[in-house]
Amino acid sequence: MSENKEILKTYEKDELKVFWKPNSCIHSTKCWKGLIQVFNPKNRPWVNLETATSKRIQKQIDECPSGALSYELKTRNNKKERETEVKCLENGPLMIMGDIHIVNSDGSEEVRERATAFCRCGASNNKPYCDGTHGKVGFIG
Repeated sequence: MSENKEILKTYEKDELKVFWKPNSCIHSTKCWKGLIQVFNPKNRPWVNLETATSKRIQKQIDECPSGALSYELKTRNNKKERETEVKCLENGPLMIMGDIHIVNSDGSEEVRERATAFCRCGASNNKPYCDGTHGKVGFIG
């Protein structure tokens, strides 16, 4: 059994199911700075879906740069198609917003949904993904 087993926490409210992968989190603080009543690191559990609307929670999760937070609607009929958006964050990662299919350098493939942060500084220990190291190395770009 692998020591790096992915941890997945699940939180549910009405039609919304929220997932958190703590090992993927780069601690950008976007979740709790944007919606502290839902994502409060001082509380246990730190996610409380009852304090905001599902739409507001979805909007905040869409801002997660690492994809550590994600969601799905329990009624799949509500899933709307959207364009893929690319954002180059100042002094930070390249953000791809939308569903993407990735082929890694070793030939392995994976699908990422909603938000994926790619390293631009070259210092990430989780390439090609951002792990927040750009802040430690003083990356400017």
